[in-house]
Amino acid sequence: MPSFCQVDVFSSEPLLGNPVAVVHDADGLDDETMARFARWTNLSETTFLLTPTVPGADYRLRIWTPGGELPFAGHPTLGSAHAWLEAGGVAAGADVVQECGAGLVRLARDDAGRLSFQAPPLMRSGPVDAGDLRAICRALRIEESAIVASTWIDNGPGWVGVQLADAASVLSLTPDFAAFGDLKIGVVGAYDEGPLAIEVRAFCPGYGMAEDPVTGSLNAGIGQWLAGDRLPASYVASQGTALGRAGRVHVRRDGDEVWVGGDTLTTIVGTVGLGL
Repeated sequence: MPSFCQVDVFSSEPLLGNPVAVVHDADGLDDETMARFARWTNLSETTFLLTPTVPGADYRLRIWTPGGELPFAGHPTLGSAHAWLEAGGVAAGADVVQECGAGLVRLARDDAGRLSFQAPPLMRSGPVDAGDLRAICRALRIEESAIVASTWIDNGPGWVGVQLADAASVLSLTPDFAAFGDLKIGVVGAYDEGPLAIEVRAFCPGYGMAEDPVTGSLNAGIGQWLAGDRLPASYVASQGTALGRAGRVHVRRDGDEVWVGGDTLTTIVGTVGLGL
């Protein structure tokens, strides 16, 4: 049976971040088995570590939600790299290189051992049209005048970014999930002071979950949108507060590159019976 672990991502304390289920040595699993297991774990993402298929990659990763497969997602990338390294994986170069549906993703480790991934290029960017903006307001139950700024920041999952006046406005949202359709909405609002720059919420009912606790891909898109402009070039984002979590996402812009990092901690280790 393949080995299995569950990693808490974006928290230095157990049970306060966003867990990802990781299945090791998954080359023999077919798509239906992966999809069925992801539905069964009922986590925001379940990942499968496989042998890489392209030069330069250290491993290949497939990422599944209860609703289907994603080409890229941030917290599964960090948690799966943590699991791969903890299981004895050794990167060929200075950085870990992950192969996934979005291509090659580079991960670095700082002196404290914290992993960060380089934000992948956006697959969709630019202004949100009037029809989509009306749909977003209906879904979030807000007036259009409450939106400070909006843009597409899709690096795979389909995110559209919405900035509100402040963190309190973000935390007060009570969305109408029946009105979302295919929308995956990331909402951000700034704190006036303190160690946290922004509060983030990620609404994605189309992926089988109403709200994702802590979201690397969304924070990557927000960093590409706002870091070094309306936000500092380096900052810490809070996410998960409304769900009783304490996610902390470390975002850094270095020239044209945006890096997204967070603490990772293994919470469950074992084997899983998936027919191998």
